Amino acid sequence: MAMQQELDHHHQHHEDDHEDDHPLHIAVFPWLAFGHMMPLLELSKTLANKGHHVSYLATPRNISRLSSTTLPSLLTFIPLPLPQLPGLPELAEATSDVSQDQVQYLKLALDSLQHPFTTFLQEASPKPDWILLDFSTPWAIPIASKFSIPCAFFSVFTASFLTFIGPPSELTEGKGSRGSPENFTVTPAWIPFPSKLAYSLYGARNLMAAYENNVSGISDACRYRMTVEGCKALAPRTCMEVERDLVELLEDLHEKPVLPLGLLAPAPPTKDQVEVDVEKHKEIFAWLDGQRERSVVYVAFGSEATLSVELLHELALGLELSNLPFLWVLRKPLGLGDGVEVLPLGFEERVRGRGVVVNGWVPQLGVLGHGGVGGFLSHSGWSSIVEALQCGLPLMLLPIYVDQEANARMVGERGFGVEVERRGEDGFFSREEVARVLRLVMVGEEGEGVRVRAREMKKVFADRVGQEKYVDEFVRFMKVHKKL
Repeated sequence: MAMQQELDHHHQHHEDDHEDDHPLHIAVFPWLAFGHMMPLLELSKTLANKGHHVSYLATPRNISRLSSTTLPSLLTFIPLPLPQLPGLPELAEATSDVSQDQVQYLKLALDSLQHPFTTFLQEASPKPDWILLDFSTPWAIPIASKFSIPCAFFSVFTASFLTFIGPPSELTEGKGSRGSPENFTVTPAWIPFPSKLAYSLYGARNLMAAYENNVSGISDACRYRMTVEGCKALAPRTCMEVERDLVELLEDLHEKPVLPLGLLAPAPPTKDQVEVDVEKHKEIFAWLDGQRERSVVYVAFGSEATLSVELLHELALGLELSNLPFLWVLRKPLGLGDGVEVLPLGFEERVRGRGVVVNGWVPQLGVLGHGGVGGFLSHSGWSSIVEALQCGLPLMLLPIYVDQEANARMVGERGFGVEVERRGEDGFFSREEVARVLRLVMVGEEGEGVRVRAREMKKVFADRVGQEKYVDEFVRFMKVHKKL
């Protein structure tokens, strides 16, 4: 495979490219979800720190939420104001601001940014050499081509998920050859090696929504297909140490270069940041300080993944049944009435001292890096998996939607996490199953292999220098192919 030689370059030492030492100007345009914006911000910071100018296109409120940390001077935010559409709450600019069924209106609002996007390209000086696009804006490609600017698809999704959904021919409105949810419950025919990459019936039904037209007039699958077809390369947030077989397969499926960008893990908190976090969250850190080393289960489901009240109750009772110390960051499901009890009656009294439930935000990296924490019960979002393994922590996985089942299967197959089993038809899981997985991963003898492998993965996930070589490789590719 010709591209494979390029992909393997990160194992060799490179002299700087003599033919083109000019810095690049790269525009980046993420989907309006923090799980997309944050990794792209990490990439943008890395590129800017390497001397390239980055224009980060985002809405004004998202910009103010992203710029809380100091940013390199070569990184510029370009505000594209989002119109206020009926169907969207006031000031809603990200998926975390809206309910699941309102997300489609954000896509409609995003589609109305074609004019300001064109104006940005007209007025930019110098013009961007490249534009990195998310799945959400295929319309940016014909606009960019008017200015002879090539585009690459930046994927926050793993190669596992991108491989599972398949080549462009599988992404038509008719769901390609798979047609019904049942066909997503088996490993795709195009995966030529043994693999457990298949969805539960419940997960497959959820995934179907991506193949159906929403209020924006186009399905997510169709947006993604048009984006990858129009882009010159795919650049997923992954690395060869974790997904080599799938990166290589992805290249065959799409017949274009696939350049992994590395894991884009957030920088571990500095000593000063840790002090500020500890000061702000005194009670949490004092409680963690009092726990045995690697004994606490950290429980969090990302910025928007939510469970029904029934399943939140099972999860709570599973934590109680496990008899393990836990720290649970709990988001109340959006749209839930004030009178509804998210936790079972008497739960907090019964676990007092052993378990802590926090409503609101905690400094996740600081908590995961604390010596008292021994594992992470997660919704299997890729960012959460990266942060856990950056700290060498094994995972207990409870995938909820979109790419999360693919991530959970991949982590399970590679042996650094264990999934909570759910009922195929409706996704129900029991408190007993939650307790079983928690005890297996945290203290069980048969979980020792998982704990050891997670600690070993830290060598890859926390190796910032090694991971940045992927970005260097991508920059080299962009320099060579920068004119359409």
